[in-house]
Amino acid sequence: MLKFTKQHQAYMGLIVFTVIVGLSFLFVKIGLRYADPMDLLAHRFSAAAVAIVPLWIFGRVKFPPFNWRKVKWMLLLSLFYPLLFFALQTFGLQHSSASEAGIIFATTPIVTLLAAGFFLKEKTTWLQKLGISMTLAGILYIIFYAGGGAGETSLKGVILLLLSILSLVVYYVLGKVVSAHFSAMEITLWMTILAFLVFNAYSLVSHMQNQTLGLFFNSLVHMEFLWSVLYLGVLSSLLTAFLTNFALTQVPASQIAVFNNLSPLIAIAAGVFILEETLFTYHVVGGLLVLSGVALTVFFKAADPK
Repeated sequence: MLKFTKQHQAYMGLIVFTVIVGLSFLFVKIGLRYADPMDLLAHRFSAAAVAIVPLWIFGRVKFPPFNWRKVKWMLLLSLFYPLLFFALQTFGLQHSSASEAGIIFATTPIVTLLAAGFFLKEKTTWLQKLGISMTLAGILYIIFYAGGGAGETSLKGVILLLLSILSLVVYYVLGKVVSAHFSAMEITLWMTILAFLVFNAYSLVSHMQNQTLGLFFNSLVHMEFLWSVLYLGVLSSLLTAFLTNFALTQVPASQIAVFNNLSPLIAIAAGVFILEETLFTYHVVGGLLVLSGVALTVFFKAADPK
């Protein structure tokens, strides 16, 4: 009988994570119909913070004691994820479609590989170099036509989404180090509370300065927005953060990046079939180049020196 180990649990969690993240692009686009990016982020992490309360009341989670050594690590980690990652992603989705975002996020393994080569001096095969070139060509193709045909705002969206991927890759590297000293739940709690405080403080102060505080609450009367916030806050922020942090304690960061390859495909399908977005020819051509390049870099790794 096969023993269901923690590593197996981590892989099962990554499958759930992949589906949730893939559909999150859809719910961000829906949420942006009723609120600006910072308000959506504030409500998103408010829902995540509220979801923690019953878990704490019934003793399912415990808040870690305040420790400056831990706080320094958590602040650094949270800067890249969730703060920069979700802020850049949300503003990027404001200027691009969910399906286009899916194509852009397919480059995550490429950015991870480039970062590993630059910082860790990891070597790549010639097929991986070809895959990286194809992926970059696909992205540049999309950027060229997005800037020329769809307007400057679409180009801004592509750049913001690429920056969000970069912040995610930095988080993976830092998270692998931090996860050796803290539990997955401990990291998740710190990240969620910090994001709740930062995004709400920024949004509320901004509204008070502009005397538009009522706008912060107006979106909450729409049921479609509430469902989006609950999905993004409870599932796509709180649950995925725990699943990722747990996986980082059991699975190599490179394998986690491989699972991320499936999320963009789900995002593209959700954008086309649910939001009825149009995939232009340059999306298809650029997307095929990106996905083919990712496949080459994932399946043709450098030989193990051992």
